[in-house]
Amino acid sequence: MHLIQEIATAMMSPSKGILAADESQHTMQKRFALIGLEQNSENDRRYRNMLFTTAGIEHYLSGIILHDETIHQNSDNKIPFATLLSNLGILPGIKVDQGLTSLESSPDEKVSIGLEGLADRLEEYYSLGARFTKWRSVISIGDDLPTQDALKKNADVLAEYAEVAQSKKMVPIVEPEVLFDGKHTLARSGEVLRDTLQTLYKALAEHEVTLNAMILKTSMALPGKKSDTPLDPSAIAEETIAALRDTVPADVAGVVFLSGGQMAKQATSNLNAIAKLGVQSWPITFSYSRAIEEPVIATWRGDEANRIAAQNVLLQRLEDNVAARNGIYVPK
Repeated sequence: MHLIQEIATAMMSPSKGILAADESQHTMQKRFALIGLEQNSENDRRYRNMLFTTAGIEHYLSGIILHDETIHQNSDNKIPFATLLSNLGILPGIKVDQGLTSLESSPDEKVSIGLEGLADRLEEYYSLGARFTKWRSVISIGDDLPTQDALKKNADVLAEYAEVAQSKKMVPIVEPEVLFDGKHTLARSGEVLRDTLQTLYKALAEHEVTLNAMILKTSMALPGKKSDTPLDPSAIAEETIAALRDTVPADVAGVVFLSGGQMAKQATSNLNAIAKLGVQSWPITFSYSRAIEEPVIATWRGDEANRIAAQNVLLQRLEDNVAARNGIYVPK
């Protein structure tokens, strides 16, 4: 266990974050549609190649989460992407859940799948260079949601995944994403976040998951997208940290925030407000996807002539979010 504890510590290195470049083909299709680019394996590879060959990303990133497709691909120079990242001192990770399915007891809610064959897949990913893993579940907020059954079933799946990952000498990132669709208040979001994490850590204890060798990837407490509540970073930070302090044990290796559909600068400002609340029991950083990559894709547009400009946008987004992690972000 000692080795993966060291990896978990390295993932939470000061002044660095984790890039979630693990979008599915379906998600890439939606993102590429916005720039009129066809989604296919080669365009996915070209895009990830542009990201990973950006000079200087190792100064801002401790790790990058890859998709199954990506960990099997090579750079333009025929170097496996996982090897390219390792050579930069960036830990390669891998998304290992296989999506969501409707919950039998509550069809409006989802439970994540992919436990079957997980141990074998992890052995392959380890041989390809991955040293940490990620598994995402989603929790919906509604009039009568989430149900306790949804909270427990997703927590049990996440805990079983984490147990298997650690048995294969890989650090698990455990991600129970509380969605902020709907009209709920900030307080209601904080309440659901508490319930979600409380249920999760009970399940992790039952599966004897070693907490200082795992990382929590969590939502911020956010008012629903359709609510009338303004997005106040200070209020979001207070509600988020209060929920985490109530539920996350002190010996967890780290807490990383997902952007969860927030606009790019919004996610950065909220992270900055969280950091300004001071040092917590666990190190905190970002693990964003859309909030970093969306402006990059909009600049790149699939055109090699835009490569340098897109890479400069990536570096700026990384610099801004590292500043936010340290509580010193100033919007430009």
